[in-house]
Amino acid sequence: MSDSALTSVLVVVLAGMLAPVLAGWVRMPGVVLEILLGVLAGPVVLGWVVMDVVVDAFAQFGLAMLLFMAGYEIEFDRIKGRPIRLATIGWFVSLVLGVSFGLATQGFGIAGQVVGLAVTTTALGTILPMVRDAGALPTPFGGRVLAIGALGEFGPIVAMAFVFSEDARKLHTLIPIVLFTLIALVAAVMAARPRHPMLAQLVTATMGGSGQLAVRLVMFTLVGMLWIAEKFGLDVLLGAFAAGIVVRLAMEAGSPVEGHVVSAKLDAIGFGFLIPFFFVVSGVKLDLRSLVASPASLLLIPIFLLLFLLVRGLPTYVLHRRDPALRPGEAKALALFAAAGLPLIVVLTTAGVEAGAITSGTAAAMVTAGVLSVMLYPLAALRLYRTPGQKCEDAVA
Repeated sequence: MSDSALTSVLVVVLAGMLAPVLAGWVRMPGVVLEILLGVLAGPVVLGWVVMDVVVDAFAQFGLAMLLFMAGYEIEFDRIKGRPIRLATIGWFVSLVLGVSFGLATQGFGIAGQVVGLAVTTTALGTILPMVRDAGALPTPFGGRVLAIGALGEFGPIVAMAFVFSEDARKLHTLIPIVLFTLIALVAAVMAARPRHPMLAQLVTATMGGSGQLAVRLVMFTLVGMLWIAEKFGLDVLLGAFAAGIVVRLAMEAGSPVEGHVVSAKLDAIGFGFLIPFFFVVSGVKLDLRSLVASPASLLLIPIFLLLFLLVRGLPTYVLHRRDPALRPGEAKALALFAAAGLPLIVVLTTAGVEAGAITSGTAAAMVTAGVLSVMLYPLAALRLYRTPGQKCEDAVA
């Protein structure tokens, strides 16, 4: 590793370490501070972080870990039935609204599809820690956040495969998606089966020592699903999300104590290093110069921020406003959580710029709106969630 690469990694890790400390003082979500610190350390301001292969590789694996944790947090027993049905309907309504807007404003090309798809995302991996820290995850409200977020992550990831495939091959893209889904289903069925006594004993024996077989199996599953997705020509994030689901089913098939220990270790790896690395680097890569140089791009920020609420939040509210499992005010809180999107916005806009479909200014405007959405909407949602009288701790740290 070169000296400049090591310096950049050090600065990114330092920014990730400072974010939760500062979050308690400024009362702002840690993920937003990570992005802002990345902007500060990046070429726009201080220039301490230089993007190279090493930094980008860490960031890409951090993004994969974020999607993995999003899939891992899904509890199917809690989202089956009404929650997943309403979430599915809501996302497809959002897809129609978003793509219609994108095509109407950007034309019938990749640009319109990128813009339209970006406003249908929900940052499940970003909002889950806030919901969990607020004590809302075990409630019916938390189950609906899981369902809405799962569709807001999984739907756009699958759709991305069609957007960035050649026009003549869009129908052929369905074949690898079906094959990958079949492999993921087989893996999920195998993971849900009771494990062999010898394997269970070995996992338990290495849990507290240097062996850490359980964690190594999880990492092998994650990288293996990434590899399979890449071999099928699909976005590797689909593999990360599927790996999280497979590992969740495997943990549920084991002992609760083992699942709790492994979850704590995955939190440490993901939220302690890899995931904040991705968000800090996202700030480093944010092209604010293009944004400031174009007044039109600046005007796009409030437009996209409002679009997230209208395209993603409004259908969620309409579908859940009479949900008998929710208390007064929680349907509005769900809508606000649904409208918070960031990681996939970064991925989609980056791919759009690389494909020459959208400008750097437009991409920066969308990412900035995404930053504002995860900064503003979840905080408002948590206040609405508190209003019926539930006491929950501050979730912005």
